[in-house]
Amino acid sequence: MDQQLFSLINHQWTHSALDLFMAVLSCFDLWKIPLAVLAGCAALFGGFRARMMILAILLVVAIGDGVVSGSIKKIVGRPRPFQVLPGVRTLDLHKSHPRFLALRMPLHREISNPEPGPVTGNSFPSSHAVNNFSAALVIAFFYRRWGWLYFIVAALVAYSRVYVGVHWPSDVLAGIFVGLGVAFLVLAGLELAWRRFGPGWMPRIYARHPGLLETA
Repeated sequence: MDQQLFSLINHQWTHSALDLFMAVLSCFDLWKIPLAVLAGCAALFGGFRARMMILAILLVVAIGDGVVSGSIKKIVGRPRPFQVLPGVRTLDLHKSHPRFLALRMPLHREISNPEPGPVTGNSFPSSHAVNNFSAALVIAFFYRRWGWLYFIVAALVAYSRVYVGVHWPSDVLAGIFVGLGVAFLVLAGLELAWRRFGPGWMPRIYARHPGLLETA
């Protein structure tokens, strides 16, 4: 089932117009600077709620990617599709510095032809799915009117990882559950810590924000 769905997404549900779009979504290096600028602006001009949201996102990504996802990858050691299947389409932007210059270059396409024999990898779970869905839950909790929209972005990024040939669908599904679970636990921990220590450490701010996750 996993391999069949992967084949549909990677081989059949494709279009030349989608290839670049999916490769761009899948390339985190391309988004590092824009995300850093956006986070900096939110922290400077967004007020207390935005700053706490940025802090929560940094925590969930550090724990979800650096600890939970990284540990599972080492334990499972699952190869990526292109490492074990022939004919997998892999799409990526060309290496360039700065990274956005790759948008002016033709898309890098390869068809896999793996060598026979045992192989290990770090496919399970998808860290892109972990990071984006954990961030989506944090944004949705802090900004409930429009924050849920980031789930659309997270879903597109997760789908792109299968489309470009670097993850199995089950890698993405597992990453979604890991990301949501980590985010929920971190948010609950932050809320408990704020209610416990906020009145003593920051009484004036606490008076205006008695609950981190309450709607503004």
